[in-house]
Amino acid sequence: MNDEFQMKNDEGMTKPEIRRTPARGSSSFRLRHSFVIRLSSFVIFLCASTLLAAEPKPPCCRALPPGQPTDKSLYQLDSTWTSDVGREMKLGVLRGRPQVVAMFFAQCEYACPIIVENMRAIERALPATLRGRVDFLLVSFDTERDTVKELSAYRKKQKLGTAHWTLLRGGNDDVRELAALLGINYQRDARGQFSHSNVITILNAEGEVAFQQSGLNKDSKETIAALEKAMTAGAAKAAP
Repeated sequence: MNDEFQMKNDEGMTKPEIRRTPARGSSSFRLRHSFVIRLSSFVIFLCASTLLAAEPKPPCCRALPPGQPTDKSLYQLDSTWTSDVGREMKLGVLRGRPQVVAMFFAQCEYACPIIVENMRAIERALPATLRGRVDFLLVSFDTERDTVKELSAYRKKQKLGTAHWTLLRGGNDDVRELAALLGINYQRDARGQFSHSNVITILNAEGEVAFQQSGLNKDSKETIAALEKAMTAGAAKAAP
């Protein structure tokens, strides 16, 4: 029933007082129903906004840091890159945090998956003082096949988080320029595969090369030490 009963005492007798709810379809019912819907929508919007605000922005979507890069910084490059989320960006957006950098291509059959796993091993080995303060960058050699869609699929396949991992594609000249600055050689063969140097590079917060790990499945102790040194140097430089 839609009736609510409120019991009252009247000379020792109890009598029900019937309080009727507005009939469905009445103006009073419609007003109350509309208010409930609006209130529910506001609560949902508020919760969603809070969750989005709490979620960290991916490196490619951060604001460009103030100031100018140093004369040894890779962030001096004026090239424009596209991330796997479709965002166009300059490398300078990454300034402010140490970066673990490697070049790869999504169709790689051997070395690249190992390089990515080596980078993930570095991420897992980060001490508490570095966790959440170091970013990881993968730049593709394959300017034809590694589209935004392909890079996005690669991220999902490799289960790379969005908070600290960036995947980029660029033009042929820009890729070759960056590879040269990182000391990485690569060559495409007739099958569309690439032979390339297997190098993981550590950039300090200013985008300067601080350390390079050559080869596959190397012990990450030196790399972690280089990251700690880069973080300490950056903190000292930032101090007044």
